[in-house]
Amino acid sequence: MRLVLYQPDIPQNAGALLRLAACLGVGVDIVEPCGFIFDDRRLRRAGMDYLAAAECVRHAGWDACQAARSPGSRLVLLTTRATDSYAAFAFRPDDRLLLGRESAGVPAAVHDAADARIKVPMRPGLRSLNVTLAAAIVLGEALRQTGGLPTAAAA
Repeated sequence: MRLVLYQPDIPQNAGALLRLAACLGVGVDIVEPCGFIFDDRRLRRAGMDYLAAAECVRHAGWDACQAARSPGSRLVLLTTRATDSYAAFAFRPDDRLLLGRESAGVPAAVHDAADARIKVPMRPGLRSLNVTLAAAIVLGEALRQTGGLPTAAAA
């Protein structure tokens, strides 16, 4: 299981997503260009000392990210434009959960490249969750379904 951040543009969210991934033991792919310098202090502040524990791969662009993708892995896009709920989706251990830019989502070509599109259902009249919150909700369920949640150390 991996998170794929498509051209993230808010460093605090990228830092929080890297922290989430480190804590849950999943890798992160960052599709450049980012909307900030990757060494941004706001990214470091949000990621705290967890950034060193995050397995992060940066890709020069979308084509490079796709070329590095494991054969048979699915690209699962989290999008408010989806009709299917994450709660009804059957995740697989090698899924790559794709998150779009906070300001613009993903372009049509990237949207079309996804093998599946899912959303977090919300109350009518509200636009969207923060990308980090949506990722945490969906990643938690995906790891629960696939038996990938970290196990607690024995006391």
